[in-house]
Amino acid sequence: MKQRLVSPVRMVWLLGALLIVCILASFTLGHYPVPLGQLLGILGSRLGLPIEVSWTPQMETAVWNIRLPRVLMSVLVGACLAGAGASYQGIFQNPMASPDILGASAGAGFGAALSILIGLSSVGIMVAAFAASLATVALVFTVSRHAKGDRVLGLVLSGIMVSSLFQSATSFIKLVADPNNKLPQITYWLMGSLSGAKWSEIGFILPPMLAGLIPLLLMRWQLNVVTMGDDEARAMGVNAPRIRLWTVLCSTLVTAAAVSVSGMIGWVGLVIPHMTRRLLGADYRCLMPGSMLGGGIFLLVVDNVSRNATTAGIPIGILTAFIGAPFFLWLITGKGDHYEH
Repeated sequence: MKQRLVSPVRMVWLLGALLIVCILASFTLGHYPVPLGQLLGILGSRLGLPIEVSWTPQMETAVWNIRLPRVLMSVLVGACLAGAGASYQGIFQNPMASPDILGASAGAGFGAALSILIGLSSVGIMVAAFAASLATVALVFTVSRHAKGDRVLGLVLSGIMVSSLFQSATSFIKLVADPNNKLPQITYWLMGSLSGAKWSEIGFILPPMLAGLIPLLLMRWQLNVVTMGDDEARAMGVNAPRIRLWTVLCSTLVTAAAVSVSGMIGWVGLVIPHMTRRLLGADYRCLMPGSMLGGGIFLLVVDNVSRNATTAGIPIGILTAFIGAPFFLWLITGKGDHYEH
């Protein structure tokens, strides 16, 4: 294994600094850009600092009510999806594991499609997607308990089967939906988007996101032990099945929260952990925070491209697939270190 030029700990701090730079740069982009000086002034005045006003009310409204919620939403969703992906890849010992492996995304898609079909509000759609996502994973756990053989394999196979079931149900809803009104709305939601992010949505999904992300960060050293196998973990005094269960629960919670507000955004939870593993190595003490920071950076950059590429914006799920798929092909076929356990 080749020696790294920068230590993993320093690389995590560099990723944190890069995320701050990307956040500030995001406000200077778009059809209504805000200069950095005025941006800092607006944010400082909102925090109660005595700053002389050098900006227009329209500029402050654009920053506080439109741009800032979308930027924060991008970072939170990206961190959740990448953190969940890194967790799943570790506990399942499968480099192809992603946040939707247990059906959370498929369940959220079904809940959102059904709520759009019956005419719920945007808040109702978000709540329905979140509830359906959690209910789907609960169903996967119930089914896997009756599966014979290896419990982890049974859980993964149950997730695949239940996901297929809910994807079929979503397709049926699209079939019977009004093609002039409901169907386009369902299709757009399923493609994923962060446009129209509101403070109320952040207030709704922030508690479950923090409730999942914080335990994942606290358990990161135990994930190192779990990846070595149950026998080694038991010898070191770590209850591998319990850690695996809590990791799945926390990862599911953040995935459900993220998908409920962003729609179906793929590849973030698959590509970013692999890229972070190349940078930092397989030690979860650095890999977990690094993946979360990398996910926030990646989705924020992609969302900036999404909202600036065209006047109407491109659904972010399309761009993550366009960027993620070729990048992942390069990642697994290019020279360098391969997946490390």
